[in-house]
Amino acid sequence: MPPVDFTSQTTIVTGASSGIGAAFARALAKRGSDVVLVARRLDRLQGLANELEREHGVRATPIALDLSGRGAGQVLAGEVAARGLTVTGLVNNAGFGTDGPFHEEDPARLQDEIAVDVANLVDISRAFIEPLRLAGRGILVNVASMAAYAPAPDMAVYAACKAFVLSFTEALWYESRSSGLRVLSLAPGLTRTEFFDDLASGAYNGSYQTPEQVVDTGLRSLDRGNRQPSVVSGRVNTIAAGAGRFFTRRRGVIISGQFGARSRNAPAAAPALAARGRADR
Repeated sequence: MPPVDFTSQTTIVTGASSGIGAAFARALAKRGSDVVLVARRLDRLQGLANELEREHGVRATPIALDLSGRGAGQVLAGEVAARGLTVTGLVNNAGFGTDGPFHEEDPARLQDEIAVDVANLVDISRAFIEPLRLAGRGILVNVASMAAYAPAPDMAVYAACKAFVLSFTEALWYESRSSGLRVLSLAPGLTRTEFFDDLASGAYNGSYQTPEQVVDTGLRSLDRGNRQPSVVSGRVNTIAAGAGRFFTRRRGVIISGQFGARSRNAPAAAPALAARGRADR
């Protein structure tokens, strides 16, 4: 199967104002795709849109939208239609996480987390899946996480959200196999984005990838065709994600909890993200 031809395509990227979303937008524009940039911060989106149009000659359309609100899919579809755009691809990257013991977390913050990471990812996917399937030449990427592959004590809701994204996307991959649409769940590990910038300095130990490395993993997988429904970015992360099959569920969650505790080197790190953790949405 040939690599994806992005010329004459239009791809939506949510969470596009920084991090993995901005890296996706740059990579897609470099390969010839027009892009629709979605996040809350219009000033950042406009700056990125100007850069992409100047450097790659594509059309870049910024749309400011808070994805914690209800019905984001229909709102976004209406904004896209009002601009006369025909969308052939979608990257659902917007999301954020909270960190800390579940019984200490802010209930309203958890509702926003579920809305952004799960409910509106589904809503946006549903709003665009039919035109994407009819176009039959683009991509649908849902950005999950390493956290999708095991329960994560002290990140209970975030890991559960990403486990949903993984399962949901793999099912869409199967349903879309004959349509020409390439579907992929992309799972980053530790990545140098604002997600971790909001933590206390050095709060998580480990080997960090760049957003560009994560995006490259996703695009290389898509270029090989619909051969696999999900991919983990990074060799060490891939090994870690697959290790769970060798343990019982009980042992797996114990190991996950112990590993998470060791990876944080500052006691204040957990409440720090519960209070401030966010990403582009």
